[in-house]
Amino acid sequence: MKQFVVDAFTDEVFKGNPAAVCIMDDWISEELMQNIAIENNLSETSFAVKQGNIYTIRWFTPGGEVDLCGHATLATAFVILNYYEKESVEVHFKTMDNTNLTVKEKNDLYEMEFPSYDLKKIEITEEIIDAIGIKPKEIYLARDLLCIFDDVNDVINFKPNLEKIEKLDGLLLHISAKGEKTDCVSRSFAPKLNIAEDQVCGSGHCHIVPYWTKILNKTDIIAYQASARGGTLYCRLSKDKVIISGKATLFSESKLNIKE
Repeated sequence: MKQFVVDAFTDEVFKGNPAAVCIMDDWISEELMQNIAIENNLSETSFAVKQGNIYTIRWFTPGGEVDLCGHATLATAFVILNYYEKESVEVHFKTMDNTNLTVKEKNDLYEMEFPSYDLKKIEITEEIIDAIGIKPKEIYLARDLLCIFDDVNDVINFKPNLEKIEKLDGLLLHISAKGEKTDCVSRSFAPKLNIAEDQVCGSGHCHIVPYWTKILNKTDIIAYQASARGGTLYCRLSKDKVIISGKATLFSESKLNIKE
């Protein structure tokens, strides 16, 4: 089986968020996909099989399968459009829950259309303050937990206590503040998925972008993920969809020595 590793949301290797991508003729077992993800030890490994004109896509972290992943979708589209379907400019995906995703190549960007999460404002509890070590301005919950800070430096200098964060509600924890050079700055943590910090989290911005579009009263958001690797996301809120665009670059291409 061939595997690609792509750095997403960047045009430089060693930056952005790396994802492994396997384009297959037929599905392998869930156990094998999970073992490959564990062996890769990246935040995401994506698997895709073409059925008609649509690729069914699945994403596995070292800690299990997830229902949505932005950077690995971008990476998968990059691989398909550059190595499998060079004449095409868009890829149609279907998830396991029958959600349709489309990625379009536009100049040097790959544009993805994702569902927008409906944020519910929740109480700031002592448990949350203790877990993150600082009192946030506001907290919202959807699939993930979103904490808003007043000072961007609190986001940049944040030192997570992963053991405590793992006990909070939500699949991931995102922290965000208004940016100085970009509209917002964020970081994402996923100890429940055996990921300390997600370097650039596309699905996280399906939470982050709806918040900042409302606060800043604008539909177009330039977002920066302030992880060690860093990455920029060009986002737009369109009704119940979040349009996320980013760059991508190939790090490696290899053959996996595995048997079903």
